[in-house]
Amino acid sequence: MTRSSSSPLAEGTPHNYGLGPRTAAVLVFGSSAAVLVVEIVALRLLAPYLGLTLETSTMVIGIALTAIAVGSWLGGRIADQVNPRRLIGPSLGVSGAVVALTPAVLRTTAEWAPAMLLLIASLTILVPGALLSAVTPIVTKLRLTSLAETGTVVGRLSGVGTVGAIVGTVLTGFVLVSRLPVSGILIGLGTLLVVGSALVEWRTRGWSSTPALTLAVVAGGLATMVAPGGCDTETRYHCARIVADPDRGSGRTLVLDGVRHSYVDIDDPTLLKFEYVRAIASVVDAAFPKSRPLAAHHLGGGGLTFPRYLAATRPGTRSLVSEIDSEVVRIDRDQLGLRSEGGIDVRVEDGRLGLRRLDAGSRDLVVGDAFGGVSVPWHLTTTEAMTDVRRVLNENGLYVANLIDHGGLAFARAEVATLSKTFEHVALVGKPSDIGLDPTATPEGGNLVVLASKRPVDLRVAQEALDARQTGWKIATGDDLTSWIGGAQLLTDDHAPVDQLLQPYGPRSSQ
Repeated sequence: MTRSSSSPLAEGTPHNYGLGPRTAAVLVFGSSAAVLVVEIVALRLLAPYLGLTLETSTMVIGIALTAIAVGSWLGGRIADQVNPRRLIGPSLGVSGAVVALTPAVLRTTAEWAPAMLLLIASLTILVPGALLSAVTPIVTKLRLTSLAETGTVVGRLSGVGTVGAIVGTVLTGFVLVSRLPVSGILIGLGTLLVVGSALVEWRTRGWSSTPALTLAVVAGGLATMVAPGGCDTETRYHCARIVADPDRGSGRTLVLDGVRHSYVDIDDPTLLKFEYVRAIASVVDAAFPKSRPLAAHHLGGGGLTFPRYLAATRPGTRSLVSEIDSEVVRIDRDQLGLRSEGGIDVRVEDGRLGLRRLDAGSRDLVVGDAFGGVSVPWHLTTTEAMTDVRRVLNENGLYVANLIDHGGLAFARAEVATLSKTFEHVALVGKPSDIGLDPTATPEGGNLVVLASKRPVDLRVAQEALDARQTGWKIATGDDLTSWIGGAQLLTDDHAPVDQLLQPYGPRSSQ
């Protein structure tokens, strides 16, 4: 029997389930944007526990791409087997519930079951990412009314999805993160996804699972309020907290992403609690006549411990600070007692760009103490960056930098090797076991201080200052330092694998 032209579409011809083009575009656009929001915010959530490193970023991006691939494949396959309209609501709703619960789940896992963190983090990205990525092939199936339109429909929805991903990326990076806490972004996104699920469910089969999903979002919000690892302030770059010193009323510690970055005594800026800051002070005091004011530039600000020390011990010192995080600067002013009349000028800028703006020979001192997580930003470690540091220093100028490394100290060796190719005089300050002066002891790792200059520094006086401050640190130079560096590679703008060389484990503190 022959089918008439008015009968249902022939076998193999796509069926139209009545999804309008605008609705289809909104669903694809929104779900694609949400995937990128989850990916970017996941990096913020994990930074306090895994560090803001290339490996962390690579892991999150890899998981997100896996989610997109799995969701697209499974979404298309399942849409061919069941009514696609029945899939959209659950995909949006379940992903919304998972997204809303993510802040509380990740922070609780990090504090109470850190061994499970990578697995749980992977699931909180993979599950919603796959469900949201499944929306595009499902919607595409609904919009295919004729095989003759396949290219047009697939191309249009693919383009809409890509635009959605771009908008999600830009909106998160430039707007949401700067104005909202991470938990607020995810709970808000989860709420929007559940609302979208409810609307789809209402139009197809009633409200069914919406109450349960709404309850999950509410639970996520409540759990986030009591979950460990909260911040006093979520900045564009950090989860920031101020911790009061229980033994000293005027003492404050600035904690960024779980790492102690600065200890500040509001009443006594000459009190230096961290060993590496005392080491920097010892070297600087030995390099320049006592009480002489300096023209200093600081790469990285944190709590501004050392600029305050210079202002107190060398009246008239002018310290220019490049600090990339405007919220950290606000914390300095509001909670750590920074005053504008103290000779400290803080600019919200990237340290490398700040260096370029300085005149040649304009500084007595450059201090490197910028950290992203537990590592120096790679572009502040290279031969080209150190050449710029050398340019801004005068003939008697000094560069001194804080490094953090553990294990084989591969990054620290590479950075000292890089400085040795840029400056005539280089020395390394640290625990004897870490800088090769006690070969019988196993290196512990942690903070190291490197100094470089065009002219020699009186290291005997510097060692006396270190001893007076009871650091227990020693100075390696000459053949001892050359032996310690070994065959370490030079870091350049073309090749600076800082995150791969660095071993960021062990007790951690930076300014």
